[in-house]
Amino acid sequence: MSGQLILTTYNAGLSYRQRIGLLRHESFWGLRDVNFQLRAGETLGVIGGNGAGKSTLLRMIAGIVDPDCGHLWRKPGITANLLALNVGFKAELSGRENVLLSGLLLGLSHRQISEKIDEVHAYSELKSFFERPVATYSTGMRARLGFALAIHADPDILLIDEVLGVGDESFKIKSHEAMKAKISSNKTVVLVSHSMEAIRSLCDRVLWLHEGRSIMSGEANHVVDSYLEAIRVAVRDERKKQRQQLTPPDDASQLLQS
Repeated sequence: MSGQLILTTYNAGLSYRQRIGLLRHESFWGLRDVNFQLRAGETLGVIGGNGAGKSTLLRMIAGIVDPDCGHLWRKPGITANLLALNVGFKAELSGRENVLLSGLLLGLSHRQISEKIDEVHAYSELKSFFERPVATYSTGMRARLGFALAIHADPDILLIDEVLGVGDESFKIKSHEAMKAKISSNKTVVLVSHSMEAIRSLCDRVLWLHEGRSIMSGEANHVVDSYLEAIRVAVRDERKKQRQQLTPPDDASQLLQS
């Protein structure tokens, strides 16, 4: 199946309603005019600043939300699993119970997830915490459980939202190596990350989002370089603007000197 087109979007957009007062709402676009293609076996990185629409895009790819405009096509039978912190886990349930429930929601049979649960437990390194409520977990422990489940659930498309940089150093190394192994086995991955080093080393192509719109899509190093240059220019312009605001006009400077 490697190389086959399995997902494509055309001018896809998603709007949200936001309360702005008592009985008053307004809509804003979390995504708009997003265009890209995803082929089996490739790793697509998604970059952009906070609020760019990266997590919203993953939710749309996963089928959690549907686009309000445009079109998203997914090859029939393709499964997608969103791995994100604090997404999908029931705080009152134990790690084991959450793995069983999440596995069923991902389309695995009870027998399939039961056969994998010991491997998930061992990989997560949660030990006795695996039997305790997720509400007692730290952020890093939730990340361990989520990553262990996603790796062993083995969906057609693995969607990862800012998890590789979370947790202790050993978890970061372990998750990074696991991602490399998935990529080597021609797993299809969509990775959201603020780590440009991870994006460069893991991704074939990169999609750059800004304020909900797709700015650029292409070879990883080229898109990352363009993104970082845009950030440098924005920072330089902002600093210049701040200096101008702090500098008094010429007539004020003369008055101060006199």
